[in-house]
Amino acid sequence: MFSDAFSPAQLFGYVAFVLGVGSFLQKNDRHFKLYMTGECIAYVLHFWLLGNPTAMASSLVSTTRSVLSLYTRSVWIAIAVVLVNLGLGIGLVEHWWNWFPLIASCIGTLALFLLHGIRMRVVMLFGTLLWIANNLIAGSIGGSALEIVILAVNGHTIWRMHREARAKAGQPLASEG
Repeated sequence: MFSDAFSPAQLFGYVAFVLGVGSFLQKNDRHFKLYMTGECIAYVLHFWLLGNPTAMASSLVSTTRSVLSLYTRSVWIAIAVVLVNLGLGIGLVEHWWNWFPLIASCIGTLALFLLHGIRMRVVMLFGTLLWIANNLIAGSIGGSALEIVILAVNGHTIWRMHREARAKAGQPLASEG
């Protein structure tokens, strides 16, 4: 199931791991999206080398989506990206689980274009769960590790942002009440 741990495919998975964790550590939305762009590029190469065309195509769309979301919050562009993902699904899906990365990309697209801050990151958690399932099925060592760590890191960053927002608002934190 898992190919050689030091194959070129897995090495790109490890690069995606580092950039993905870096992405979800960011509290600044622009930095978050820049790191995510790098993660998606590494994922394109990773899944191409693993022979998973659905995840590769979804990652390519996610790369484009991440770049576009740096410059616009257009609902119409978000809808166009979602439609491209669904079109990829119709053309590439061979097994029911091949929909996981495509649905995750749709969720991420809506989050990146329509939300910001904590809400964006909470919605991204749902896509993370789908990527975990995809990566375990695909045999992606770095990708599986990445998404499991992202689940924890994103949760921690959401907590940090919530705590910071409450402190700025002068509200007592749960540990102080």
